[in-house]
Amino acid sequence: MSTDNKNRATAAAILPLVGGAANIDSVAHCMTRLRLTLHDRTLVQDEALAALPDVMGVVEDETYQIVLGPGKVARVTPEFEALVEEERASLPDEPAAPQSTLTADELADRGAELKAAQKARNQTPVKLFLRRIANIFVPLIPALIGCGIIAGLNGLLVNLAWLPSVTPALAAIASGFMALIAVFVGINTAKEFGGTPILGGAVAAIIVFPGVANIEAFGQTLSPGQGGVLGALGAAVLATYIEKWCRKWVPEAVDVLVTPTLTVLLSGLVTIFGLMFVAGEVSTAIGTGANWLLDNTGAFAGLVLGGLFLPLVMLGLHQALIPIHTTLIEQQGYTVLLPILAMAGAGQVGCAIAVFKRLKRNTSIRTTIKSALPAGFLGVGEPLIYGVSLPLGRPFITACVGGAAGGAFVGFFSMIGDKVGSTAIGPSGWALFPLLDGNKGLGATIAVYGGGLLVGYVVGFLATYFFGFSKQMLVDLNTDPEDATAGESPTSRAETEPATPEATDGRAKEPAGV
Repeated sequence: MSTDNKNRATAAAILPLVGGAANIDSVAHCMTRLRLTLHDRTLVQDEALAALPDVMGVVEDETYQIVLGPGKVARVTPEFEALVEEERASLPDEPAAPQSTLTADELADRGAELKAAQKARNQTPVKLFLRRIANIFVPLIPALIGCGIIAGLNGLLVNLAWLPSVTPALAAIASGFMALIAVFVGINTAKEFGGTPILGGAVAAIIVFPGVANIEAFGQTLSPGQGGVLGALGAAVLATYIEKWCRKWVPEAVDVLVTPTLTVLLSGLVTIFGLMFVAGEVSTAIGTGANWLLDNTGAFAGLVLGGLFLPLVMLGLHQALIPIHTTLIEQQGYTVLLPILAMAGAGQVGCAIAVFKRLKRNTSIRTTIKSALPAGFLGVGEPLIYGVSLPLGRPFITACVGGAAGGAFVGFFSMIGDKVGSTAIGPSGWALFPLLDGNKGLGATIAVYGGGLLVGYVVGFLATYFFGFSKQMLVDLNTDPEDATAGESPTSRAETEPATPEATDGRAKEPAGV
């Protein structure tokens, strides 16, 4: 079967298990997950969905998220969207009412109640704001990755004095996107906040226009790019609100002329004579603060960041780091925070290997770990988090300990002057090696990062092996689920099954055994 056919088959297997095309409100994807907005959550067949070979796990948030992994999700999503459209086109104009004791109105009300309850749990003001920030920056990640790898390749060729006639072209290819990243941030920001995307881009473009070097603000001459992505974000948000105000008050007859003009003019003036200076100071403070933190408290800072990153991911708060990473890349050429945060994944891998060793009789969870470990080494942690460590409880904590140790290792070397950074965001684990950069040469940078991964693996393994399980947990879990349930009554089986991986369906459950 060809790759396209496999991806279409995966999409075709998923669609009926999420309630069919009629249950799909919207479809999107991020780096690893197919994100679906559903009309009725009760129509999803969780167990069957989690059992599909290409599904690494599912996550319930504002959207229903199916973890497929990097690369795979970008190929399955278009096939899924096409199948949704095909099925919708074949639906009758008046679908038959479902054979149920519930009326259509009652069924709709129940679905609305469930949807509202789910949103109430997840749509806190902070999370909603961070999700908007993520929606602005996440679409930029593929370009950051591609340009970052080309920049790394170009740096290697320059250091080796190879292909001198080609390296200037590679430098232009790698740097072109970063030179205009503010424009793309402006476009995405306006789109996210309900404005006209091109107007957001037009205002953000002021920040990178060379002519701003002839303008003074607050007694200082402005520099092209001053304020960076933060200034672009603020400028586009301001433009969106001005545009909405204009749409409300400007007569329709002149709206097409007046609204764009006032939007660009007013937000442009505020950007030039206010936002560029303020955002520039904030951006400089971020860079200075990150460098000071690692220069003076490197090991401790690395321990805290590496240890807390997995809980931040679980809470969705890691999205707040995206503009910080982007600002550091824009200022310094790389972010010194990402390699430290990547150690959390190393602790997760070490933890999973320890669980594999400790639960020698639990064939189900060992199968899950064997299938998820390759992705874990490449920095895709969702299958191990949602399928192994988080449902077990204690192993999730010991995985964080491994991440803290790896982060402390990388932070220590930063403190003594060997900085390790990444030229892009998104990848982690072994996949981050092509994007590494630093201040002491590529060899030293790779050695420090690789050493941090090794420390994370080892400490995550040891912490989980010796402290990840209570005696009772080992009694309950270190059995073959099929053998354990054979011959038991339905009641006793129901009491024992929640401790097994099958009961987790690959989804985040309340941690047990802590």
